[in-house]
Amino acid sequence: MLNQIILVGRLTHDIEVKILEDGRKVSDLTLAVQRPFKNMEGVYETDFIRCTAWEGLATAIESYCTKGVMVALKGRVQTWKYELDEEKKLTMLDVIAERITYLSSPKHTERTTEKKDDKKKS
Repeated sequence: MLNQIILVGRLTHDIEVKILEDGRKVSDLTLAVQRPFKNMEGVYETDFIRCTAWEGLATAIESYCTKGVMVALKGRVQTWKYELDEEKKLTMLDVIAERITYLSSPKHTERTTEKKDDKKKS
């Protein structure tokens, strides 16, 4: 059996690592992933996919993953089932990140580089 997903998209917010009561580290991130085709109006739609990173990966991405950075994420899909009441049940999907590769640098880093280059030219 194989449960593997690969996503390429941009982060919708800065990463924050939370420490759970049992001491484990976790961070939630949302990837904006553009669909590879246009809708009937000729516009590319975007899916916002919730992902979770645990322990070492959560700590590693906190420093580098900021809003707008493009990343490639490899992970697995996990389901969560909730019972709202006796009649209603809800099934949620979550992507558990196993590896994250940075495909672009943060925008503030690019601005800093441009300012340094401008100073050198003066």
